[in-house]
Amino acid sequence: MRVVPIPPPLVRLLREHVEEFGLADDERLFRSEYGNVIVASSYSRVSKRARELALLPGQVASLMAARPYDLRHAGVSQWLNSGVPAPEVAARAGHSVDVLLKIYAKSIDGQETEMNERIMRGLGEA
Repeated sequence: MRVVPIPPPLVRLLREHVEEFGLADDERLFRSEYGNVIVASSYSRVSKRARELALLPGQVASLMAARPYDLRHAGVSQWLNSGVPAPEVAARAGHSVDVLLKIYAKSIDGQETEMNERIMRGLGEA
């Protein structure tokens, strides 16, 4: 089992989930209603229904979060744009830094001013 660091609010949510639903016999966190591995078609079905419940009708018709993977991509992009260092993001996402930057470098945006200020501080400039 690989341990991935997560923020405290997610720890709380996962603990509540385990308290309410328990773990599978093999200690998986999520399982089917019969205790089995969740199959891909179930992810798609549940994801489609969750979009319908969570998004506005125009958003449901759009490509926003069209696939469960899109949520992962959005999360990793948000971490990078929040300034979390690439090695930490890679570890949390289960990527190497090389793969992370190959996939996500284009999603890093809007940090030019902050990065210029960091570079100037590093050079001893005010």
